Amino acid sequence: MEYKIEEKRAPGRDRVKVLGATFDKGRPEGEDAGKWRRKLRSRSEKLKYLREGERYWYGKEWHGSEKRKNPA
Repeated sequence: MEYKIEEKRAPGRDRVKVLGATFDKGRPEGEDAGKWRRKLRSRSEKLKYLREGERYWYGKEWHGSEKRKNPA
């Protein structure tokens, strides 16, 4: 992958080299793109997937850098 390097003006300096976008543009392709229900085989796997998603958004326990001292 080749990186695009752009030259921009910076405060206090004349010109600086800045790294451009580093991602590949595109969308998922294929018949199964975005269909998570087909990827999970059993009912228990689907329920586990949904529970973990709800725990991430609505749970009281947080881990690592997500942890807050005072709840919002």
